[in-house]
Amino acid sequence: MSTFLYRVGRAAYRHPLRAIGAWVLLLALLIGALVLNPPRLSTEFRIDGTPAQEVIDQLGRELPEAAGGQGSIVFQAPEGERLDSPGLAAAVAESVADVYAVEHVVDPAELLAAQSERDGAPAPPGGSPPGNPEQAPTAPPAGMLVVDGQPVLGVTVSPDGRVALLQFQFTDQLFELPAGTVGDTVAAAEGPAEAADIAVLPGATLQEIPEVIGIAEIVGVGVAALVLLVTLGSVVAAGLPLANALVGVATGIGGAFALGHLFQLNSISVVLALMLGLAVGIDYALFIVNRQRWLILHKGLDAQEATARAVGTAGSAVFFAGTTVVIALTALLVVGITLLSVMALIAAATVAVAVLVALTFLPALLGLLKERICSPAARRRAAGHADRSHSPSRRWSGFVVRHRLLVVLAVVAVTALLAVPMTGMRLGMPSAESYSSGTPQREGYDAVAASFGEGFNGPLVVVASSTDPGAPLDQQVLQAVVGDLGALDGVQSAIPAGLSQDGATAVLSVIPASGPTDEATEELVTEIRDRADRYAGEFGIDLGVTGLTAIGIDMSERLAEVLPLYLAVVLGLSLLVLLLVFRSVLVPIKATAGFLLSILATFGATTAVFQWGWLNEVFGFDTTTPVMSMLPIIVTGVLYGLAMDYQIFLVSSMRESHVHGHHGTDSVVDGFTQASRVVVAAAVIMIAVFSGFIFNADPMVKQMGFALAIGITIDAFLIRLTLVPAVMSMFGDRAWWLPRWLDRILPDLDVEGDKLLQQLDRQSQDAAASEPQGAEEPVSTPSR
Repeated sequence: MSTFLYRVGRAAYRHPLRAIGAWVLLLALLIGALVLNPPRLSTEFRIDGTPAQEVIDQLGRELPEAAGGQGSIVFQAPEGERLDSPGLAAAVAESVADVYAVEHVVDPAELLAAQSERDGAPAPPGGSPPGNPEQAPTAPPAGMLVVDGQPVLGVTVSPDGRVALLQFQFTDQLFELPAGTVGDTVAAAEGPAEAADIAVLPGATLQEIPEVIGIAEIVGVGVAALVLLVTLGSVVAAGLPLANALVGVATGIGGAFALGHLFQLNSISVVLALMLGLAVGIDYALFIVNRQRWLILHKGLDAQEATARAVGTAGSAVFFAGTTVVIALTALLVVGITLLSVMALIAAATVAVAVLVALTFLPALLGLLKERICSPAARRRAAGHADRSHSPSRRWSGFVVRHRLLVVLAVVAVTALLAVPMTGMRLGMPSAESYSSGTPQREGYDAVAASFGEGFNGPLVVVASSTDPGAPLDQQVLQAVVGDLGALDGVQSAIPAGLSQDGATAVLSVIPASGPTDEATEELVTEIRDRADRYAGEFGIDLGVTGLTAIGIDMSERLAEVLPLYLAVVLGLSLLVLLLVFRSVLVPIKATAGFLLSILATFGATTAVFQWGWLNEVFGFDTTTPVMSMLPIIVTGVLYGLAMDYQIFLVSSMRESHVHGHHGTDSVVDGFTQASRVVVAAAVIMIAVFSGFIFNADPMVKQMGFALAIGITIDAFLIRLTLVPAVMSMFGDRAWWLPRWLDRILPDLDVEGDKLLQQLDRQSQDAAASEPQGAEEPVSTPSR
């Protein structure tokens, strides 16, 4: 592997315009494809194979009126006034009429006219159209808004008259609507209402897709640039990893956008790919540039030879580190959830592109810079600091090795303490309540909760269908079921919200007394589902439940079922990769055990901050929320891959030291001293990039950014830079033990580049022997 990559790096260095031109051409093609077919992002979450999703699909087939996306708008009266007063009511009515006039918004008057033609099809309460699968329009019992004796369809007013809730329907799902439809709808509502000093708050479903990159994310990249400058010592050298990351991210995400018409491209998928692409793109380039500069400054090689060797050795570590990340991400396919599969494939492809860019585009850039990669000042500093015996990394590794038993016990104790909150972790889907104060989502949620009750922010959609296919439901029996559901503890109201044309399927809206993410609402969903068998036996009615809470419950259960299989696949494949890389039995096992400590501590810290509210003020949060259902399995995959990055870079340096003659704790200290500085820099860069996403407005992005940032902090500094050298020093040379039979059948990948160096030495000797007597000596010869 190292010999092949040595040739790749050498070719890219010698012919930089070819390599750079190939990537520029690819980017130009992607840009052209995007111009011809602009991408569309979605915020839809479709969880195939779950009961809640099956109910949604059933409604799409049997109740086409409910196939469109749901919208809601909240109107707030000025202080001391009521929306049902004549002047303000007229303004609200005008705003509502403007909303219904927007293209792709369903006019309920037309829908009611169609409904009245059906025999026995009751008009929805309050004149609202039939319910959407995810959030059924319901009429709060407070009453309708009336203007000139006529009800304003779809609008209901709170008892105190301060808030009115408009619920309406689009002709298509939100992600299928033409660009600008949501913005036009909100603007239509704002016109007349705001002229009368009425506040207009778009519902959570009408929020635009969150910004992918904001000020906080830019600050994170800025911190990464500063770390690169300090680590590499020059602006030119620091700019190379940033350029490498930008090309990788642009290509990876651009490719996903270009192919977006083939699959559902969710905004969270793009954010995850962006996070990983920036982080690994910078880190992988940093490892190669750092090795190249070290070979120039400390081994006396020219820039061309140093670049080729850096790609051959550090590039081998980059290749296998990237492989572990790709394995961990693609293993998410075993979960069988389309959303996760698309997310995993886009992120894995972006990481794979980052590896290719680092191995080809980066050495081409170095070929343009040539010897300028190391300034005269850097060469003077290197000459004056040749002795690293008193460096901070050597002192730290010496301390860890001397007190290895105490260090191991301390790391285990700290990570175990951090993991304690995980025992109380609750999983669910974030709601508008999860947004920070001052955001439109949170203001709309609070207004509805205060005026109608928290349950109106997340009504349960209950679908009743006849057990006899095609047979209409008995309306008296249906009313009995509605009454029974309405009498349950924790139910504020239960009302019919729509009926299919054949009368065989009915939509019921059940309003919980608690919020969408409350534990009491989860218990209510479970209780309704538990009653389904009794309703089928006694009434001949099949009952299904969907909605935000139901989807969260189903997703959590689904992920819990597949998590053991997922972990088995990831650990099995990654252990094989580590076995090939390190040719050791102990090192892969130790690496995996360390990861388990770090992932448990990560989940504990995430639970404490988001669910318990600890340190909320530090991150600017003012609300608590369950941990996102998908977060544990996503973070497990991503962190495992990234943790193995640092494992490979750090321990491969120790193995390189062992292969080149150091033994026992000497190889541990020497290898740690060689690699720890760049590993620290890489970890700080990743933490900076991920931390920028903590301040994203979207609560799912916020949680993911925090979990990845704290996970890297724990794994890099507690596990890899502290626990690993302590454990390695306990075993000494035995850490590299491999059974002879296994040693014979495993291919030697030469990640450390020992065979490469031997080959180069032989070539140098042969070249020297072939020189005629008296020939001029070469300026420099390859050095080990």
